Amino acid sequence: MGETVKVIQLPGNSTESWEDAAQNALDDADETLENISGIESESQTAEVEDGTIERYRTTLDVAFVPEGR
Repeated sequence: MGETVKVIQLPGNSTESWEDAAQNALDDADETLENISGIESESQTAEVEDGTIERYRTTLDVAFVPEGR
């Protein structure tokens, strides 16, 4: 029988890169969730000012195995 996982969406932000934004979201998830098994980037957007990216944003689907499973 397969393992049951739950998936939640989390936003991430960074002034450096989309990868950094994703890592920030994962770091936040890791503070409260155990058994994280994977992530998937749902979207990547950015705030632009005067032709320069000021803030990177990504939305992650974070998969984890619920406790007691």
